[in-house]
Amino acid sequence: MAKTLRAKTLNDTLNTAPRRADIVEVAPRDGFQSINDPLPTEDKIRCIQSLLDAGITRLEIGSFVSPKAVPQMADIGEIVAAFVDRPDIRLAALIPNLKGAELALDSGIRELVFVVSVSEPHNQSNVRQSVADSLASFETIIERLRALDDQDRLRMRLDLGTSFDCPYAGRIDWQQVEAVLAPALEMTQGVELEVALCDTTGRATPYQVAEHFSRLGARYQDDRLSWAFHGHDTYGMGVANALFALQHGATTLDASTAGLGGCPFAPGATGNTATEDLVYALQDGQIDIGIDLPRLLEAADMIAALPGGQTASHLRHVPREKVPREKATRGNENERLG
Repeated sequence: MAKTLRAKTLNDTLNTAPRRADIVEVAPRDGFQSINDPLPTEDKIRCIQSLLDAGITRLEIGSFVSPKAVPQMADIGEIVAAFVDRPDIRLAALIPNLKGAELALDSGIRELVFVVSVSEPHNQSNVRQSVADSLASFETIIERLRALDDQDRLRMRLDLGTSFDCPYAGRIDWQQVEAVLAPALEMTQGVELEVALCDTTGRATPYQVAEHFSRLGARYQDDRLSWAFHGHDTYGMGVANALFALQHGATTLDASTAGLGGCPFAPGATGNTATEDLVYALQDGQIDIGIDLPRLLEAADMIAALPGGQTASHLRHVPREKVPREKATRGNENERLG
């Protein structure tokens, strides 16, 4: 009897998993900016092209910030120009304020990413603003988007940093996330919005991730609202957290090939969850992600070879002959689980 109940519970979990998930590749922004010395533009373009060759279709391509603040992003215009006319990919760019939004829009970017931390001390450390001031900047950007003639083609994403943990304030409860999310949603009524809950420090646990997505998803439901998860692998929970997020309402997962990255404003946070690790975990669940794992590993090798990068991939260190080349299938769950 116990065995039957256990199998039924796991089958229910498998059967409620989404059939499609988007992966947003963040190595070109979150990854590259973690490297102190500026990389040659042609090397960045070569790495991005290798990601596209592996089947990546959504990228956070960079950020329109002051080159004095983030020298690695000084060539963002050239990077965008190399890929913006491709109809088969979806490019997003992080913008810190209205000026950044204008620059991104002028370059042809049609998906903007704005970050505000749930934690007050982290927001002050990250952007030197209060949370209230950041939300006011966000509202200004939203009003600018509403004024555009082609607003139906525009997308907005709100990244809620430190949604689970803060290096200065400790554990973050879902109610604290809601306190920042609720006014932001009021500002964006009628705008297509993707909200990302970000595990900035990598300290979140799968059950904490599940609670946040379940609680907030139940309270805020709208056809124009979708959910994403951005994780780091500091405590080895990156893939598990992503899977729990997917199981509890997220439809988009951020990852960085080779695990390149780390938050300079979150002491101790290591690289982002590696895209190849996440793809490997997803391929046995009949979830359509459209990414070629062997080619992604080739891209991971290229990115890991960049000087000065901090990587956190697991799969990249497995002998290639041990990595399955074909997508696995579930088969008959009752046979496999019984």
